[in-house]
Amino acid sequence: MKRLFIILFSALLLHACSKRLPATETNETISQPHYDTMAVDSFSNGAVSVDVARQIRMSSQKYKDSVKQALKVQQEEKRIKDEVDKENKKKTEEEKNKNTEKPLKESNQ
Repeated sequence: MKRLFIILFSALLLHACSKRLPATETNETISQPHYDTMAVDSFSNGAVSVDVARQIRMSSQKYKDSVKQALKVQQEEKRIKDEVDKENKKKTEEEKNKNTEKPLKESNQ
């Protein structure tokens, strides 16, 4: 009887001290949100101070204004180029007309 008790006690002790695999967790127990839940306070790396935010807004407005100004300059240059091209066309047509008229006048004399 004493042997049986020692065998059962040692079996129980070995069973209790054996390595057990951790229970696998299912997807239902772990639910992670699909968005960032990290709180950004005013002292963290991602935080932006009020002055910096104001400078960003001002610089973006300056950038927009500079883009508008650049577009205006390009349109003005295009308009001037078109006018110059028209004037050059008129001059070449007038020269062609003068050149075609001169030989006719000389042949008549």
